[in-house]
Amino acid sequence: MGYEPGDKVSGFSLANANSEVGGEVVDFDNILTDIGAVVVFECNHCPYVVGSFDRIDRAAMKAAELGMGFVGINSNDPEKYVEDSFENMVKRANKGMPYAYLHDDSQEVANTWGAERTPEFYLMDGQGVVVYRGRLDNSPKNPMEATTSDLSDAMDSLSMGDSPPVARTQSIGCSVKWKY
Repeated sequence: MGYEPGDKVSGFSLANANSEVGGEVVDFDNILTDIGAVVVFECNHCPYVVGSFDRIDRAAMKAAELGMGFVGINSNDPEKYVEDSFENMVKRANKGMPYAYLHDDSQEVANTWGAERTPEFYLMDGQGVVVYRGRLDNSPKNPMEATTSDLSDAMDSLSMGDSPPVARTQSIGCSVKWKY
């Protein structure tokens, strides 16, 4: 279920909690460049995401340097997890976030994409085909213990016109908090 390496993704149009970057609403077509884009399913409360805030910001800045788009999507149920409400997304974005932070209130995007955890990264080429899906690295809670750089390696390969050394890893994090 969802998109795997080799699949072409469908677009989306979602409200942006970080309107300073990308405006009030962001469409997938607006972030996809000729080189590609990164979509990360994330949230505000998961300790794996919180432990990766700085590294996710650096990944977004690296994507920009490589000419790729980057966007975060929060699909968690904001009624059961108030920390993930749109208002709290805005508060987090206002602390300084170098990328658009989108709210998937209906959870339709997460469901279509097959997002399982936060954080979970999808790297697409310029045609919107997934070339990498999975984790940032192998230690999301503690950057000092990371021994891989899976997303960064995939981004480097894509920027040089090559296939990533590894196309699929298992994301490490909290489950997406579904409404059902």
